Amino acid sequence: MNDSYGRNIHYLRISLTDRCNLRCVYCMPADMAFAPPSHLLQDDELFRLVRIAASLGFDRVRLTGGEPTVRPNLVNIVGGIANIPGIQEIALTTNALLLENLAEPLAQAGLKRVNISIDTLDAERFQQITRFGKLEQVWRGILAAERAGLNPIKLNAVIVRGYNEDDIVDLARLTLDHAWDMRFIEVMPLGSIADFQLESVVPVAEMKSRIERACGSLVPVEWDGRNPARPYRLRGGRGTLGFISSVTEPFCEGCERMRLSADGRLRLCLLRDDEVDLLTPLRAGASDEELRALMSRGVHNKPWGHGLAQNVIAESRVMSQIGG
Repeated sequence: MNDSYGRNIHYLRISLTDRCNLRCVYCMPADMAFAPPSHLLQDDELFRLVRIAASLGFDRVRLTGGEPTVRPNLVNIVGGIANIPGIQEIALTTNALLLENLAEPLAQAGLKRVNISIDTLDAERFQQITRFGKLEQVWRGILAAERAGLNPIKLNAVIVRGYNEDDIVDLARLTLDHAWDMRFIEVMPLGSIADFQLESVVPVAEMKSRIERACGSLVPVEWDGRNPARPYRLRGGRGTLGFISSVTEPFCEGCERMRLSADGRLRLCLLRDDEVDLLTPLRAGASDEELRALMSRGVHNKPWGHGLAQNVIAESRVMSQIGG
């Protein structure tokens, strides 16, 4: 299934909940209000929309949040999606606070990979960024995911000026001893905290410079051109480094994804407010064909890319309400 620009759209990121057990400064306000559960997709509604999406050619699914591990019945949700014809891979993005006990059951249910957020290796700074998180829980979750075979382990660090730009080198050095993919992400402006986010961007060029000054040249790794995080390696390193430059060097040309929010809206671009409401017609009795047509129209109307260069900021949601 192609959009109007000829891009093959086959990757669906599904937000299971807008709730989270952290309050990261770059993601949501400290006093975030969450939607009532009845306003969100229920399990059977979610399975129905994924089946329709699969019939249109979506074959990869990533489960996100908020924090997806706080969604009740997560293991059964993974198992249900894994059994939908056409779905070839299910991955999960998580803060890993609850992953120590969930990694093995999720792997058995059909989960293939995890992306884990870890913005610093300093416990005090971690608590400052997340507002009350405990770094040791995340570390135990990472090791549990590795034991469960959810490889390659991908670690995500959102770099925020004034919070963790000095942690970039220590995070990069994790790849010397571990066969993990460490990805550094420019903070993206969204919703009510967009002004703070724009002021906090650390450009990828600066991230690379910090690493190379401390660790030597970054060695490019073979790349298929689709992954937004172009991979590099430190000399002698077991893992890889990637850099996601959504703000300073957009990669919209290679975008192959759509997002389904927890409240049942198909979001056409992460950093634009364009959405297609699927939950309202679904609950009003729409047929599969009618929902399929809505999805198809949404894919066709997917914009070329975000409008940050023109000062166009998505205002309707913060990151936790979209799923990243």
